[in-house]
Amino acid sequence: MNLPNKITISRIILSFIIIFILLFPFDASGLALPKLFINETIVVDLKYILAGFLFIIASITDFVDGYIARKYNMVTDFGKMIDAIADKVLVNSVLIILAASGFISAIIPVIIVVRDSVVNSIKMVAGNKGHVVAAIKSGKMKTACLMVGIVLTLFYNLPFELWNFKVSDALLIIAAVLSVISAIQYYYMNRETIFEKKEILEN
Repeated sequence: MNLPNKITISRIILSFIIIFILLFPFDASGLALPKLFINETIVVDLKYILAGFLFIIASITDFVDGYIARKYNMVTDFGKMIDAIADKVLVNSVLIILAASGFISAIIPVIIVVRDSVVNSIKMVAGNKGHVVAAIKSGKMKTACLMVGIVLTLFYNLPFELWNFKVSDALLIIAAVLSVISAIQYYYMNRETIFEKKEILEN
C-alpha cells in the first residue's frame, strides 16, 4: 500500500462522502442545510455546493496519485485497478444522482456508463493478449469536459446561470459526444487485436 494507492483509496472514501451528502434526506430529518437565494430567481441548496467542493478535491487526487506513481516508479497492478474503480465510483455515481435529481438528462450517465463498459472490455481483451491500450486524445478531452461539467452542475452553473449561459449542460453534452467518438476510436484502433486468435502453446 504505497502513497499513490493511499491517495486513491482516499478518493473512494471522498466519493462515498459525496454520495452520502447528495442522497441524505436533510429536509426530512430536520437537518436541512441553509439555502441561498441568488438574483431572486436561483435557489441554491448548500449540500450541492459542499458536494461540489469535495468533488474538486477528489478530482485533484486523481491527478496527484498518477503523477506520484509515475514519477517515483510506484505503478502497481493494484494501483491501476483501484484507480479505475475510484474514477467510476466518483464520476458515474454523481452523474446518476444528478440525473435522478433532475439536474441533468438521464441520457448523459447512460452514454457515459455504456461507453466505459465498452472501452473497459476492449482494454481487458487487449490486455489478455498482451497488448496495452493507451489513452487517446478524445478520451482525455471527454474526461476534462465531464469533470468541469459536473462541478458546474453542482454549483448550479454559477456564475454563468446569471446570464442564462448553460455552460454546464453544454460541457456534459460535449462529454457525451466525445464518449461515443472515443469508444468508436478505441474499437477501430484495437479491432485487429480483439478478433485475433490467441496463440495456444502446445507441449
